[in-house]
Amino acid sequence: MAAVRKLPFWAENILLPSLNLLAAFVVSGLVIWGLGEDPFLALSLLVEGAFGYEEAIGYTFYYATNFIFTGLAVSIAFHAGHFNIGGEGQAMIGGLGLTLAVFLMGDASPFLSILIGIIGAAVFGAAWAYIPAYLQAKRGSHIVITTIMFNFIASALLAYMLVGPLQRPGGQMPESADFPDGVALTHIHELLSYIGISFEEGPMNVSLLIAFACAWGFWFLLWRTRFGYELRVAGQSADAAAFAGISVPRMTILAMMVSGALAGMMGLNELLGEQLRLLGNFTLGYGFVGIAVAFMGRNHPVGIVLAAVLFGALYQGGAELAFEMPSITRDLIVMIQGLVILFAGAMEHMFRTPLNRLFERFASQEAV
Repeated sequence: MAAVRKLPFWAENILLPSLNLLAAFVVSGLVIWGLGEDPFLALSLLVEGAFGYEEAIGYTFYYATNFIFTGLAVSIAFHAGHFNIGGEGQAMIGGLGLTLAVFLMGDASPFLSILIGIIGAAVFGAAWAYIPAYLQAKRGSHIVITTIMFNFIASALLAYMLVGPLQRPGGQMPESADFPDGVALTHIHELLSYIGISFEEGPMNVSLLIAFACAWGFWFLLWRTRFGYELRVAGQSADAAAFAGISVPRMTILAMMVSGALAGMMGLNELLGEQLRLLGNFTLGYGFVGIAVAFMGRNHPVGIVLAAVLFGALYQGGAELAFEMPSITRDLIVMIQGLVILFAGAMEHMFRTPLNRLFERFASQEAV
């Protein structure tokens, strides 16, 4: 039996994701056309709503920031051979840790409160991921099942804290008191104003730069350190890793803790950047969308950033599209997002076999 020819880098990482995305948009266009609307006009409105003016760009990258954190979280666990579906719960607990750290600092230096809050988010997210990682490494529990279960536990714990110990005094909503004055991440438009660049106000904040730094650190850790090499070996072949003296249980626990820390830091954007208090529903499913972002980005930090921007554009542009075309409801926008997830995630290999055959045919013709 002939070996399957590996696709070239550009086909694997650019052409294949592009075909998956195109298929999702074609199916979405057919649905919009079936509703009696012009799919090309809808696409132009979506792009205009995501990138057509400064405020739209700000919101697109604001949403993308969340997806960078959660996409990186899924990806590093995947490189270790594990499927972390607990990003949603880890983000919730990370937000809880951030809030507790900020309130613990009280009226101390705002800069110090922000720094401790960032550490609290990462530590609590990592600690929440440690439990299913330990159960997988030491007790053989399946990490997919335990991380799913821990999402529900995290949601219940967060709800308890927000209707109990952390609830706003005199309030009726599941939310905490406001953070102390000055405890907030600087917005990008404020940074740009310092260097004489005018940019419209929006929610985009410094957590975007932190997310970019995490993406670079992700790349450096995995492809420029011994730890990253051992982690990738353990993910590709546990038996080979064990034979080489690499502790697979240790790699499992460490990779999941880094994954949980990245997911926990999603709260920087939502809580320290915009809401300035802890809310019961601040994760809004970003942890689950991070799975599609990771796979569409081929588990590489550059691809993850690009996929995160795409999903940020779908969130922001979709809202504008629903406003401009009343017949296209928010539910239909969610369906379009779901189609992108379907083709980029669950059906990402749909075009792989035809492409392999095509490249094999070209290779055989060149050999003649």
